[in-house]
Amino acid sequence: MENTLYYGDNLDILREYIKDESIDLIYLDPPFNSNKNYNVLFDEKNGTQSHAQIEAFEDTWHWDIKAEKIYLEILENLPNRIASLIKALRCFLGENDMMAYLVMMAIRIHELHRTLKSNGSIYLHCDLTASHYLKLLMDAIFGIKCFRNEIIWNYGRGAGNIKHALPKGHETILFYSKDNKAYWKSPLKPYSEKLLKSLRKDERGYYYTRGQRTGRRKISNWEKESRIGLKTYVDLEKGGTKCTDVWDDLGGYPTRKEGLGYPTQKPEALLTRIIRASSKKNDLVLDPFCGCGTTISVAEKLKRKWIGIDITHLAISLMKHRLENTFGNAINFKVAGEPVDIEGSEALAKQDPYQFQWWALGLIGARPYDSEKKRGADRGIDGCIYFHDDPNMKKTKQIIIQVKSGHVNRGMIDALKGVVERENAELGVFITLQSPTKPMIKEAISSGFYKSPSGKNYQKIQLLTIEDLLYKNKNIERPPKIAINDVTFKKAKKHINDNKYIQGKLL
Repeated sequence: MENTLYYGDNLDILREYIKDESIDLIYLDPPFNSNKNYNVLFDEKNGTQSHAQIEAFEDTWHWDIKAEKIYLEILENLPNRIASLIKALRCFLGENDMMAYLVMMAIRIHELHRTLKSNGSIYLHCDLTASHYLKLLMDAIFGIKCFRNEIIWNYGRGAGNIKHALPKGHETILFYSKDNKAYWKSPLKPYSEKLLKSLRKDERGYYYTRGQRTGRRKISNWEKESRIGLKTYVDLEKGGTKCTDVWDDLGGYPTRKEGLGYPTQKPEALLTRIIRASSKKNDLVLDPFCGCGTTISVAEKLKRKWIGIDITHLAISLMKHRLENTFGNAINFKVAGEPVDIEGSEALAKQDPYQFQWWALGLIGARPYDSEKKRGADRGIDGCIYFHDDPNMKKTKQIIIQVKSGHVNRGMIDALKGVVERENAELGVFITLQSPTKPMIKEAISSGFYKSPSGKNYQKIQLLTIEDLLYKNKNIERPPKIAINDVTFKKAKKHINDNKYIQGKLL
């Protein structure tokens, strides 16, 4: 199985591409029906946190004709224990947003159960909004006997000013296996820095700590330890103590050092613990709500194979950038579901113009412009690329991008020139699905050139067609990436591994 990113509805992808009992481990962090929009936060040109944001997905579910159809499909086609539960929940909740969310989740969890190997495991990440209902769904689909743990990820101090309740400080992960033979390697909670600093070595070379008040209550029988007076001997080869179902040692949501701006991004330490506990090297890991790709990035680091699915081209673009930045040429994967020809591009443009726009921007490595305002109020900017070509790195420079999927004319190029001048940008790029007219080409040429400190001139307003990008290997004419520090996307930390990968290129 080749490492794959799938663009599309995960229900359709699971049914069409994922075989029965082919997955070793599933982690999913679905939207929680929080009745809000999730935005991706980018960095400003100088690297500081930006107010600019792109709407990643709308986490709001409604009882509509689609929810009604899926509800009927569950009643007619799924096992009776699942259908009976869904029917009972509808009697209790009625036709509201939460019921729509649970119907959506039920049909997908059923498909995930089908794809999971008999010795596989699944971790469903949820919070207080719907965790109690999701627990019932998991019991109905996987069976009560296959429930393993309700893991509490305690990420620390709660945030926000809450007048009539306690601040939220944890989230829940429901851990189930397909049967009793599931692979399991009990994770270890690393020794604290305080304990490691307190260690001493005796005349035999054994490490111990003096006066550890918690004694045997904290040192598990996994470790070789004995007590002589006030000494507690610690076996460092084990690396830590056995975990409970409360994980309070992994920290909270990613800090700016690890975070990539995606709203629901989880820390790599959390996924590392899960993947190590319930999979082996070369096992296949699936994340059907992939977001910015933490699961697949950690799976790659741990030598697992992986599949990621997401319904937005923005997320797919972020994942591709993350994998390229983290692993460079030492990773092979393919992207399925994106347009590969003009017909596919035209179909995407008709289906969802904004998804087409995000996809087109991804072809040239541009990030979408902020949608803090309503869609459509983009000030003539669809995307941008920030770069440095000054050897002294004093000024961050900008390329303005416009994307059009419909009819185009000379006036659009004239408007782009005005935007480039207003924003004091170095270059402007017009991407079009239609072929540009001769007056458009003439207008672009008349804009003149941007002279780079390297001495090379670049046409200030450039035209690119989707055909150029897909078939002719054309791209923006700009200062080469080797000579600059591209700051368009926040870069993931480079992965360094002593075990060399087989060299390959991004497919």
